[in-house]
Order: sequence, then structure tokens, then C-alpha cells
Amino acid sequence: MFIDHIRIIAKAGDGGNGVVHFIREKFRPKGGPDGGDGGNGGSVILRVDPSADNLKAYSYDPKLICKPGEHGAGARRHGKTSQDVIGRVPPGTVVYRSKATTVSEAVELERSEEGIDLEPVADLTEYGEEFVLCQGGKGGKGNWHYKSSTNQSPEEHTLGTEAEFGVYYLELRRIADAGMVGFPNAGKSTLVSKLSKAEPKIANYPFTTLNPMVGVVEFPKFRRCTVADIPGLIEGAHENRGLGHEFLRHITRCKLLLFVIDMAGSEGRHPIEDLQILRTEIKMYDEDVAKFDWLIVANKMDLEGAEENLEIFKQRFPKVSIIPISAMEETGLDGLKEELDKRVGYRRAGV
Repeated sequence: MFIDHIRIIAKAGDGGNGVVHFIREKFRPKGGPDGGDGGNGGSVILRVDPSADNLKAYSYDPKLICKPGEHGAGARRHGKTSQDVIGRVPPGTVVYRSKATTVSEAVELERSEEGIDLEPVADLTEYGEEFVLCQGGKGGKGNWHYKSSTNQSPEEHTLGTEAEFGVYYLELRRIADAGMVGFPNAGKSTLVSKLSKAEPKIANYPFTTLNPMVGVVEFPKFRRCTVADIPGLIEGAHENRGLGHEFLRHITRCKLLLFVIDMAGSEGRHPIEDLQILRTEIKMYDEDVAKFDWLIVANKMDLEGAEENLEIFKQRFPKVSIIPISAMEETGLDGLKEELDKRVGYRRAGV
């Protein structure tokens, strides 16, 4: 099960209270104040974990709750500070804070016509990057802090501060250098499996790919890039038809868009119409994404009618880079790799 957006509840630990206490020993029946400080509460922290690839773990337990700090004790003993709670998220996770102050209020907002009122607070992209989701409370001071020459038996002390609480929404946007965009059965899954070592499910029916698959493409001289196989789009995707928004958000971080076109028209559509629909859907979804660098991957060149359609296609789009390939027959892939290396390839770290 692949989950790329989810609501979670986070509550840091409250600070422990400082205490009022006095030394009462056999030979010191009226000793001075020795009330200890309270411990700090733990914080809720999100950390980018390279081993995580989706938000599935939070579907089982959508709560990140810290224990409060312990209260102080006599003999100036400090309360124990509670541990931070670390929530692991994949790279590319965007964090939103709901303006709701309770869980029930957040649920009501989801059900209302106005929808969820969200505020973006973090965009986590780098491995090991951390973000404090909820800050833990500070421990209070014991009464020994308030002893003075004029106040030998202070009753003053402070309580621990209340920790932060919040309802948050996590949204995963896959990070890849290039994103493959195309209709169902255009051959994207086959292509990413041939270019990289990714193993997406491949079959001859629409929507085989139900979640983005990222593959690593290796080039000479220790260079590489990452390519995302975005699930097939349909007309009306910008209006969330056919899970359009679920898929489209994963291309917002790509540097290059690969429009994979069935040049043979094997699904009964014309290649020119396919490209026009795909470009329109992306522009309607996000005009900034529509301005990304892009090229056309003319797939299924091994099928009848592909060569004739390609000539018509080139006449219609004379200024656009078109790379003819057959992912199934593995022809033309070297030229595609060269273009990927030129546009988005980078040298591997540490070499």
C-alpha cells in the first residue's frame, strides 16, 4: 500500500514542575529550601530518512506523542527530561499545519465545504534534515532558586510550561530529476525498467502503475540521474479526475519532463492529440510546472504506423526535441540516455 498524504496528530511533552521542599534531617530540622527543578518535555521531530519511500507507517498510528518531563524532587534533584519522538519521513515531504486547535475541529474542517485550512511550514528534501514539529515544554524551577538573605524559606516555585500541540498534514512529492508523463499504456513503466534497475509492475492494461516509481539511470564517468514513472494521466486530470492531483503533484520537483507518447496510436488515439491534452492538463494544474524543460519520447516505434505518425509529428512540432525509441525492443535508449545525461545528469557523490 502506497500512501503519499496523511493527517497526523503531534503533541510534545509538557515540562515537569519545580517543587517546594525543605531539608528536614535529624540534625537539621529546619534546613533551607532544596526543591529541585522539573525536567524538560520531549519535542516531536520529523527527520528525513532515505530508507522511507512513502507515509504508510502513519496510517497505522497517526500520532506522535511525547511523554512529559518528570517533576523535581527534594535534595535539588532534577526531574528526568523525556526523550524526543522522531517521526521518519521520506525525502520530498511537505508539512502543513492545520489551523484547527483540536482533532475534532480538524475533522469538521475536512468535511465542510470550505475544506481544510492549511499553512505550509516545512519542505523536507535533504537526507538527515530535521524539523521540530512541536517544541517540548520547559521544566519549572524549584524553590531553592528563590532563597535570599531576606527570604530563607521561599515557597515560590514555577510550573513546567505547556508543550505545543498540533494537527498536521504530510504530503509526499517524489523527488526525481526527470518525470515521465503520458497516458496509460504509453510504455512508461517498461521504459523506466529498461533505463534503470527499477522493477515496476508491467501489464497490458491501463493504470498498472498506481504510485510513482523512481529509477536511477547510470551514465559513464560515474554520472547518474533519477527518473520518476508517474502513473498515467487522463483528460481532466487537473480537475482531479482519475486521481489526477494524486499523480500530478509528484512532477512538481522535476527538472525535466519526458512526455512519453504512443507514436503508433495503438490505443486508438492520435499522438498529436495525446501531447496536446497532456500539455494542457499540466498547464491547467500548475503554470510553473508547464514552463519546465521538456522533450518528447516517441515510444512504440516498432509498431505499424509509428514511422508515418512520427513524420507528421515532426512537422507539427518542428522546434521540440523528439527522441524515437522502442522500450519493448530496447532501441533508441542510448540516444535517450545521452540526452538525459546532458540535461539532468550529475556526478555521483564521493567519486
